[in-house]
Amino acid sequence: MATPADRLWKNARLATMSGAGVVERGAVAAKDGRIAYAGPEAGAPDAAEIVDCDGRWITPGLIDCHTHLIHAGNRAREFELRLQGATYEEIARAGGGIVSTMQATRAASEAELVTESLPRLDALMAEGVTTVEIKSGYGLTLDDELKMLRAARALGEARGVRVRTTFLGAHAVPPEYRDDPEAYVDLICGTMIPALGGLADAVDAYCEGIGFSPAQTDRIFAAARAHGLPVKLHAEQLSNSQGAAIAARHAALSADHLEYLDQAGVAAMAAAGTVAVLLPGAFYFMRETKLPPVEMLRAAGVPIALATDCNPGTSPLTSPLLVMNMGATLFRLTVEECLAGVTRNAARALGLDDLGTLEMGKACDLAIWDIESPAELVYRIGFNPLHARVMGGV
Repeated sequence: MATPADRLWKNARLATMSGAGVVERGAVAAKDGRIAYAGPEAGAPDAAEIVDCDGRWITPGLIDCHTHLIHAGNRAREFELRLQGATYEEIARAGGGIVSTMQATRAASEAELVTESLPRLDALMAEGVTTVEIKSGYGLTLDDELKMLRAARALGEARGVRVRTTFLGAHAVPPEYRDDPEAYVDLICGTMIPALGGLADAVDAYCEGIGFSPAQTDRIFAAARAHGLPVKLHAEQLSNSQGAAIAARHAALSADHLEYLDQAGVAAMAAAGTVAVLLPGAFYFMRETKLPPVEMLRAAGVPIALATDCNPGTSPLTSPLLVMNMGATLFRLTVEECLAGVTRNAARALGLDDLGTLEMGKACDLAIWDIESPAELVYRIGFNPLHARVMGGV
């Protein structure tokens, strides 16, 4: 006789986010933290524990694949300045922006960073997030970047959530290197990346006029790949720097933002299998008008993910549900695209092939919803219908 599953969720409707599509009278079984069955209830295995979902919908646990969750302080004053007409670039060049958060983050201890960041993580988890990517990038010294990465790991341990860490030392040139940015790139490539050890799962950079040039980004990515680390890129947010093509050349997991992405960049991403991570929270908060080229991405078959971009300056957002609504209303994504953007494609943007769909063998991370159709997850604003969040079958 077959060994029973540990737990079975029955009398559910499944949005599998896989080729199986929707299962109206479905069930999901967990064994040793993984999905042992996902399909029609009639074929479900026996289980030691049975949970009646009473007709609720089950999706994969949501994945926030681009956040700057770890930081100290806030930039509410800069928000006021932008309302008065100042641009993001003007604020950054005047010593605000990333450098402002850098100063607060450098001054904070690791424990203080964890304490200040936990409420942001809790907000994500309350809306069904089971996996979150967290970047460094507000320390901009080796010790402070490592402090941020350790804090990110500690967040995951404190809440039992899956955390993927990304080293973003190339977020901005710190003030002490303002007159010699190449020396800072040397530090990133020669000292910081080799010192990451197991603290980082990927390396990111900000390729932009107020960030790092294409040539500098290329150097940083070459160093990352030489140390066995995959790469991601903030690309084409404020201008077309051809960053997406550089990312694709290094087989990047994702290129993110992409408002100014052109056809050549789309083609490069498609050829490399690089995911397009769209960040409508930043688009909204900065009152941008240049839309990312969604139609070109669709036509080329580039997977589209969505994320909060939770950060203190341009997207102080901790709601994946609102992100889906913004993806639909601002970028005209379909309901299916929005749901795939925070499940299947978000997993791909993090290089996690065992998440994001309800399929046998995948991690049993589930979100159970009090809804009548998946469209409600995209349609509602300021309403959270999460009934239960399951992580690793528990």
